[in-house]
Amino acid sequence: MGDNMTEPDSHDAASDDSVASRSRLARIDAPDWQRAKTLIKPVLVIVVSLVAGWIIVGFVGAVDWGRVADAIRSLAPWQVLPLVAALLARQVLNAIPLWQFVPGLTLGRSVQNDLGANLAGTVAPPPGDVVVRVAMFTSWGVNPLDGMAGVTLNMITFYSVRLLAPVIGLSLLAIAGAERGNVALAGVLAFLAIALLASLLLMLRAEAWPALLGRAAARVARRFRAGVDPHRWADAVVNFRGRMTQDLPPRLARALVALLGMVIADAAILTLALRFTGASAEVLPVLVVVGTFLTAYPLTVMPLAGLGVLDASLLAGLTDTAGLDFEPAILAALTIWRVTTILGSLALGAVVSIVWKRTTMQSAVVAATIGQEPPPTGDGA
Repeated sequence: MGDNMTEPDSHDAASDDSVASRSRLARIDAPDWQRAKTLIKPVLVIVVSLVAGWIIVGFVGAVDWGRVADAIRSLAPWQVLPLVAALLARQVLNAIPLWQFVPGLTLGRSVQNDLGANLAGTVAPPPGDVVVRVAMFTSWGVNPLDGMAGVTLNMITFYSVRLLAPVIGLSLLAIAGAERGNVALAGVLAFLAIALLASLLLMLRAEAWPALLGRAAARVARRFRAGVDPHRWADAVVNFRGRMTQDLPPRLARALVALLGMVIADAAILTLALRFTGASAEVLPVLVVVGTFLTAYPLTVMPLAGLGVLDASLLAGLTDTAGLDFEPAILAALTIWRVTTILGSLALGAVVSIVWKRTTMQSAVVAATIGQEPPPTGDGA
C-alpha cells in the first residue's frame, strides 16, 4: 500500500520537472529567437533592396565593375573633406525642424537627438529610436511629450518635402532642357503635400485631435513603461498645441526650408562624388544631377532610404544624360554617396551617443557628489 501511494507522487514530481524544464527552455529560446529576428530582418531588407537594385541596373546596361572599382580607388584623400563637410551640413539642416518644434531644445542637442535616433533605429529593433529620443530629452530636462510631439511634426513636415521634391526636380530638369518624367504625377504630389500641411495646421487648431494623439501615444508607451496616465498625456499634448499654434506657421516655414536644404545637401554630396569619379559638369550639369535626384527622392520612403532601388533609378536617369560610357563613373559616385550618407551618419551617431552617455553619467555623478537632484526629467513622461 505504501509503495503504491508513493508512485503517483514520483510521477507528478517527474511531470513537474518536465514542465519546469520546458518552461525554462521556452524562456531561454524566446530571447534567442528575438535576437535572431533582430539580426535577420535588417539583413533581409538589405538583401532584397540590393537584389532589386541589381535587377534594375541590368536593364541599364552591362556594368564594367573593374572600371567602377578603379573610379572608387581614384578618390584622393583630400576629397573626403568636402564630402564630410557636406554631410555635416546635411545633418544640421535635418535637425533644424526638431529645434523649431520642441521648446527648450537647442540646435546642437537636436542634431544629437536625430543622429542618436538614426543609429538606434538602424541597429536596434523598434522602438529603439523612440527610447533613445526620450532618454535624451529626459537627460536634458526637456519634457519628453513635447519632444515626441515635435518629432511627429518633424515627420509630417518631412513627408511633405518628400512629396514636393519631384515637383522641384522636374522644374530644374526643364530649366536644364532635360525634362523627363510625368508632369501630371508631379502635380498630384504637390497637391498631396499642400493638403498634408493644410491638414496639419487645421488639426492643430482643434483641441480634440491633440487630445486623441496624446491618449494614443500613452497607450503605446504603456507597453514599455508602467504607470503612464493617458489623461495626463492628453493634457500635455493639448498644452503643447496651445503653445505651438501661436507661432507655428513661421516655425513650419523654417522647417520646410531647412528640410529642402537637407535634400539639396544630399544631392550636393552626390554631385561632388560624380565630379571626383570623372563625370564633369559638361557631361552632367549640376541642374541635371540635382533635378534627377529630387525627382527620384520619394523612393527614400523605402527601407534604408531606398537602398538599391533609388540608386538604380538615379543610375538610369544620369546614364540617360551622360551616356553608357560614364556608367561606371556614375555607379562609383553612387557608391561613394551611399557610404558617405549611410555609414557616415551612423558613425556620427555613434560618436554623439558616446558623448551623450558620458556627459549624462558625469552630470549624475556631480549631482550625487554635491547632494543635488539630478537634472529635471520633465513632467508627464
